[in-house]
Amino acid sequence: MKTKFAAIARATALVVAVALLPATTAGLAQVDARTSPDFARLFEIYQMVKDNYVEGVDDEQLIRGAIDGMLGSLDPHSSYLDGSAIQRLNTMVDGEYQGLGLSVVGEEGAVKVISPFKGSPAEEMGIKAGDYITHLDGKSIIGLDLDEAVAKMRGPEGTDIQLTIFRPGRDDTFDVTVTRGTIQLEPVTYELDGTIGVISINEFAADVGVDVAEAIDTMRRDVPGGKLTGLVLDMRNNPGGSLREAIILSDLFLTKGTIVSQKGRRSEDNRSFPAEIVFRGEIAPDMPMIVLINAGSASASEIVAGALQDQRRALVMGERSFGKGSVQSLFYLDDDRTKGLKLTTARYYTPSGKSVQEGGIDPDIRVPQMSDPDAARRSKLAFRESDLRGHLINEADVDDRELENDRQTDPRFDVTAEELEKQGIEDFQLDYAIKTLNRTSNPVGLAKRK
Repeated sequence: MKTKFAAIARATALVVAVALLPATTAGLAQVDARTSPDFARLFEIYQMVKDNYVEGVDDEQLIRGAIDGMLGSLDPHSSYLDGSAIQRLNTMVDGEYQGLGLSVVGEEGAVKVISPFKGSPAEEMGIKAGDYITHLDGKSIIGLDLDEAVAKMRGPEGTDIQLTIFRPGRDDTFDVTVTRGTIQLEPVTYELDGTIGVISINEFAADVGVDVAEAIDTMRRDVPGGKLTGLVLDMRNNPGGSLREAIILSDLFLTKGTIVSQKGRRSEDNRSFPAEIVFRGEIAPDMPMIVLINAGSASASEIVAGALQDQRRALVMGERSFGKGSVQSLFYLDDDRTKGLKLTTARYYTPSGKSVQEGGIDPDIRVPQMSDPDAARRSKLAFRESDLRGHLINEADVDDRELENDRQTDPRFDVTAEELEKQGIEDFQLDYAIKTLNRTSNPVGLAKRK
């Protein structure tokens, strides 16, 4: 089955948004002060630093600083990559690494957690989305380059590292000791809850669409009575990944219309991806389906949720997503692919033409994570794309009042975490989704909402 689907996926016209642009130092040397007055000023400052700084500075340090400053003036997702940064991209292909299991971003000189990977040492020790990591083993990492901080957090399986955490809403920092483990990147995991299939998409690495198709086939064979009656697609705390895999996954459940479109400055960046570009037909026709999202659901997760929501194929449940509505392309700068430029080249849009930049995907039914005792406080202080310095502004001018709606208390959800624990409910959002599917009297109505 996997070979079959992989062959189909490879045969599709979809391509990964990666371009190989070899560059040589000789080519760069052709740029001189005559290019423009702005370049003249740049080279003038470079020479002044070289001649007058209190200590000798090598060219590599100055050029890297200029590059980082230039890209840092654009948006949070454009950056120069080499060394460990390129290795992190390869991790998605390799499937494992040794460390803590965190998706992080640099923010205000600190390391901010987007989300811990499911089942990772960091998640097991209670690290939450929105936490700031300020110290490692008692040493400050404030102002440290993000790549250096990530490299320090990684290490051999079984070794301990102490993280000092600042959690918005608390008066002081606190320390957490985490034992590093081998992080097996399992993009897709699944289980049966009675006749309801629950598929967790943890990240959009290679073959996610194929793995989901196989999971559905397996659950159909194993389900009591031989028939799945509903499906939960759990993309909470999924930081995204491959645009290609997001399109393939969406295509499993759609037979018409647009999955996603993107628009950029160049004509080649203006593209629309229709349904059935990879798979013919639908893998689970008329099966009622719920998509779970939260503030940690970003990028590719939002593409899938937006496609299934706009096409009325699934009910989206949970909390408003992260709001990353931009597409990055990777331009390699050498033949060995050891250096590259990750550059924002387009914005993406859901089938209805909505940009999720800043605003995110708004669920059809907002369900807070009541089994988390800190849920209410963390919801008010949730970290999203709009909190990143230099983020792209939504062209549709998102109303800030609309972004505050999901911070309001819903009187339907007044149960406490302690009460849920007594009932044996560890994950309120998932439990609510499963119960919603179980009590649906008109499955087709939920699968194809009118």
